[in-house]
Amino acid sequence: MEASPELQLQTRVNDRELDSHIDTSVNQQWRFLKLKHYKWWLRVILYVVCLLVGQSAATLLGRLYYDKGGNSKWMATFVQSAGFPILLPVLCCFSNGSHSTNKTDPKISTLVCLYVAFGLLLTGDNMMYSYGLLYLPVSTYSLLCATQLAFNAFFSFFLNSQKFTPFIFNSLVLLTISATLLAVNADSENTSGVSKGNYVIGFLCTLGASATYSLYLSLLQLSFEKVIKKETFSVVLDMQIYSSFVATCGCVVGLFASGEWKGLSKEMNEYKEGRVSYLMILIWTAVTWQISSVGLLGLVFEVSSLFSNVISTLSLPVIPILAVIFFHDKMNGLKAIAMLLAIWGFLSYIYQHYLDDYKSKTMANKSKANEVSGSGSGIEMC
Repeated sequence: MEASPELQLQTRVNDRELDSHIDTSVNQQWRFLKLKHYKWWLRVILYVVCLLVGQSAATLLGRLYYDKGGNSKWMATFVQSAGFPILLPVLCCFSNGSHSTNKTDPKISTLVCLYVAFGLLLTGDNMMYSYGLLYLPVSTYSLLCATQLAFNAFFSFFLNSQKFTPFIFNSLVLLTISATLLAVNADSENTSGVSKGNYVIGFLCTLGASATYSLYLSLLQLSFEKVIKKETFSVVLDMQIYSSFVATCGCVVGLFASGEWKGLSKEMNEYKEGRVSYLMILIWTAVTWQISSVGLLGLVFEVSSLFSNVISTLSLPVIPILAVIFFHDKMNGLKAIAMLLAIWGFLSYIYQHYLDDYKSKTMANKSKANEVSGSGSGIEMC
């Protein structure tokens, strides 16, 4: 028995409304994915700016501290982590309304162990860098710091399953060459007063610090992916604040245990630029290191530890440019070549992420087409 014309017409209208509803739903979902994608790129750009600006400024202020009469290794280590209280208001803003817990949240004891472990790792790493900067010429120090890319590539391959494409490999090579050119070109510090034993200590400490720093980044990425399993900015702030708190406590213990605290008052009174400048340099060094660390952790969280290390190494040629502007250092052809190589390596890595992004967009388009065709076939069957 055939359906009446009115029933057939009603069926066609219902089918069209269903098709329209499905298309609208798919389009809304697609717009949401695009918006989420653009927000991801904005976050990555923000973290890159924080890392480059923060690390460059902190390094220049650290140089200024030593150049004008500062010589406390524990104080130089202390300011690298002591600025974490400035992040507490930001943490309160991002934590509002996000206190709900679920079964996938890690235990409090697990988080405490992570924060303590990372904090102690940071204390040792910062201290080794301080020793290296104290006993080594700038050229040797910068050259050894560039090895962190190779260490990070090694740890990322085994701990984070990092895939190496030709563009990533090209980026690593170019950035390493750039840092090496900068190191070879840099004016060496006066090491006439440094014994051979102290020179070896500085060499080994800087090499060990580069390896430790790379291991720290890879373990951070592993913790975000396997333990914390959250995608919020408050997670990044939590890791930075609590780890810095532990690192600061470790520095305070070292400062008093070593006896360096006894000479801080004399160091401040004899500082070439005066007491106020001494305090302001230390305060702003602490602030800029925190900005740099937030950018570093954000890139590890959003992209990978290898990418964050690439951006961190990019600042090595940037620092001489800033030194030319603020300290009137000389700029020569070798420094300019180092800068261009660093930018080339950076763009090579970014291009690889563009290819990955294009591939993910293509897969998303295919998925959208499959959803539409699948919904259409379902309607026909009805």
